[in-house]
Amino acid sequence: MSDTETPEVLTEVDDGVLIVTINRPEAKNAMSKAAAEGIAAAMDRLDSEDDLRVGILTGAGGTFCSGMDLKGFLRGESPTVEGRGFGGVVQAPPAKPLIAAVEGYALAGGLELMIACDLVVANAGAKFGIPEVKRGLVAAAGGVMMLPDQIPERIAMELALTGDFIDASRAYEIGLINQVTDGPALDAAKALAAKIAANGPLAVKVSKQVMKESRGWAMEDRYKKQGDLIAPVFVSEDAREGAAAFAEKRKPNWKGK
Repeated sequence: MSDTETPEVLTEVDDGVLIVTINRPEAKNAMSKAAAEGIAAAMDRLDSEDDLRVGILTGAGGTFCSGMDLKGFLRGESPTVEGRGFGGVVQAPPAKPLIAAVEGYALAGGLELMIACDLVVANAGAKFGIPEVKRGLVAAAGGVMMLPDQIPERIAMELALTGDFIDASRAYEIGLINQVTDGPALDAAKALAAKIAANGPLAVKVSKQVMKESRGWAMEDRYKKQGDLIAPVFVSEDAREGAAAFAEKRKPNWKGK
């Protein structure tokens, strides 16, 4: 049973992991305004509730997300949220880790939604692409900007200019996704999330923050800026607990403090 159920987005908590499911299977989970708002609300919840450690974003009915809902677009609807962008997440991902669990298609806005996540687990039958140019459009929700940060520029350029799809094995080969599974992507994503959730929550959050923000830091400022962010972690209760648990050969009891 889901904790909350709306027509467009389902959320469920499983042992510290917030599972967020786009629930428009009849439309291949094309992104609507309501779905974007549902995802944005879920991201707010992920960051605000201390007992939530990791988020998983997935789609119902065997598809991750096929892109923008064109019927909504023709009605003048924009599947964006102020401050968060397309899908309620692309421009402002959560501070906590977010894993994409991909079945079927992650195309156009769906791929942009996926690459806004920190980690990606995909079923072997999944397909990926930004085919906007085939419709005279541009992958404007981060696709043409973010792909070159995540895969080699020449491969990103090929995907952007041809609009062609790639399969899961190719996506893994170029480093676009972390793992390919023959079973349900959500199951594999839950296993990955459990590994992250077992670690110190402050350390995990700041590790993500440094990795994301440091790309824009000047070389001479990097260690100072990193130090400013990580200093509170090293004097936290969790840091002492982690050391004590190691010495006592037991699992740590994290407080997030």
